[in-house]
Amino acid sequence: MSDIMKLPVGIDDFKIIRRENLFYADKTELLHQLAGNDITPFFLSRPRRFGKSLMLNALKAILRGQRELFKGLWIDSRPDMTGRPGRSFI
Repeated sequence: MSDIMKLPVGIDDFKIIRRENLFYADKTELLHQLAGNDITPFFLSRPRRFGKSLMLNALKAILRGQRELFKGLWIDSRPDMTGRPGRSFI
């Protein structure tokens, strides 16, 4: 039973989720595409409690190059990580 990961109910801090080994559905491939895309401002419209803050928190970690948080996730295998070195998070 120790193989079962806990769900991060109410936790929207990506760093806490990864460091405490809580369940995280890996969507880093989509975040990589978003970070490397030259698009005009992106409007994220989702219902309440749908993971918007967690997604933006993970995107911020990607853009800041915090590679240690992404061990074992899709983006960890990417040498460039963001596809846009020096791109800032707004």
